[in-house]
Amino acid sequence: MSSRTTVHIGPLPLGGGNPVLVQSMTNTRTEDVPATLAQIRALASAGCDLVRVSVYNEACAAAVRALVDGSPVPLVADIHFDHRLAIAAAENGIAKLRLNPGNVGGEANVRAVADCAKAHHIPIRIGVNTGSVEKDLLAKYGHPSAECLVESALNHAAMLERAGFSDIVLSMKASGVRLTIETYRLAAKRCDYPLHLGVTEAGLPGQGTVKSAIGIGALLADGIGDTIRVSLTGDPIPEAAAAWSILKALDLRQKGAQLVACPTCGRTRIDVKGIAERVEKELADLPVPLKVAVMGCVVNGPGEAREADIGIAGGDGVGALFVKGEAPRKVEGDLAGILIAEARRIAAERAKEADA
Repeated sequence: MSSRTTVHIGPLPLGGGNPVLVQSMTNTRTEDVPATLAQIRALASAGCDLVRVSVYNEACAAAVRALVDGSPVPLVADIHFDHRLAIAAAENGIAKLRLNPGNVGGEANVRAVADCAKAHHIPIRIGVNTGSVEKDLLAKYGHPSAECLVESALNHAAMLERAGFSDIVLSMKASGVRLTIETYRLAAKRCDYPLHLGVTEAGLPGQGTVKSAIGIGALLADGIGDTIRVSLTGDPIPEAAAAWSILKALDLRQKGAQLVACPTCGRTRIDVKGIAERVEKELADLPVPLKVAVMGCVVNGPGEAREADIGIAGGDGVGALFVKGEAPRKVEGDLAGILIAEARRIAAERAKEADA
């Protein structure tokens, strides 16, 4: 149910069945170019396909040019209230705008932004949150329900359409997981715009990560959604890791090793946790997807390890190394090191085959 409509954010296609894109947002002062660029680059290294920055004054809009020139990924400008900032960001090279057409001063201002975005081939994401729904819709529905949020987003989309603009992305975020899921399911039935998924104001890493994984994951499992952001309080870098974990769990995209590790029990005879942590860390940069299993005993271990691309099942100071398509072999000593070295060998062979 991924959107059949495609828009382009710089070189990145969004929607139309293309891979789900990962994004996050800086929390530096945007006009502080060195600090903001450092965070953009860190987010890109963590796996973000695009990064959003707040553009809340003229200094921020002026800084966009340097940020765009120094960024390794396309940038999105987050605009509220002042349509002139959206135009300035577009003229300074931003790849996408995020705004709410209802709060930029009427249809004449919306048309001015739409004309500028069209001239620069920039899509616009309409962002509706439960905390920003129009008063007339709140009066109509009594509270920010799914119907309320979707109607608000489609009303704003209609404003852009009347201005002759159609490169539109929608988001309708709530802090409640059930409401988020219900809203996006309804939106997917009522429109064909690409959808940006997220549970807004999810909270701190931990509970916020779980809320995001449930809300975003349930929708992606339904085939709904084209780009995602995990919204966590504090440092934005963990947002990218959480987003990739969601995508990897659903086999939608792969980055580095996909780890399978047993929870351990009284039969465990090797340091499963320590081996798994080292494997996950040292294989995070694999150039091709690879499923790696770390299992602690002979009950489920051999079967799980055999189903992975490579895996190890532990015994008393020894392990059985499983490589898909090969007979298992006994290994001793640094089990983590042996597993990592074999995984890198397999990944290098697959990368070479892919390039051939």
